[in-house]
Amino acid sequence: MGERLLASGRDADVFAVDGERVLRRYRDGRDVTGEAEVMRHLRRHGYPVPELYGTGPGEMVLQRLHGPTMTEALVGGTVSAADAGAELARLLAWLHTVPARGTADPGARLLHLDLHPGNVVLTAAGPVVIDWCNAADGPPGLDVGMTALIMAQVAVGGDPRAEVAHAVLGALLRRAAVPADDLEAVVARRRADPNLSGEERDLLPVAAGLVLGAAGRT
Repeated sequence: MGERLLASGRDADVFAVDGERVLRRYRDGRDVTGEAEVMRHLRRHGYPVPELYGTGPGEMVLQRLHGPTMTEALVGGTVSAADAGAELARLLAWLHTVPARGTADPGARLLHLDLHPGNVVLTAAGPVVIDWCNAADGPPGLDVGMTALIMAQVAVGGDPRAEVAHAVLGALLRRAAVPADDLEAVVARRRADPNLSGEERDLLPVAAGLVLGAAGRT
């Protein structure tokens, strides 16, 4: 079975299997059982995730999604920052109606913890959320805070998309709240991410300040 590289992320590569399937392969060969179970749980509750066809050591065979990522649509000008921020807020709110899987805490929900425009594919049938390797149970504010902090890191990090990211952040926070305690936990979690560069870690306090400032103006 031939494989053609479609995309590479910080810790995984995605290969085309055929017109309907892709292979997501983690470079560290991690156990994907938990991620696969999360995706099945989400599909049972009607949340838009790719169909899972099978798993193997460090890899999953998934539905091939046709359409741009939200990031690509933002850069291409086919989606506005206001609409992107609103859509992220909607997807987060929808996700947080899905019951948690591993806790009896009535306030806990299933969280993505990396739900940013690069992980939303805009298909003809609607947005689909990908990359569930960080999913965990917890308070919804933690998830909103992570999305906001990721957008803020782009906004303050000298990225050419900084202005767009700033606008998306504002639109998101007009519709979703980030409790201060949750933001502190998000910063700590983000700082521990081994995929972050030293420069990205150094900018975390500035990014967190931007989130607080944007939230205060909404």
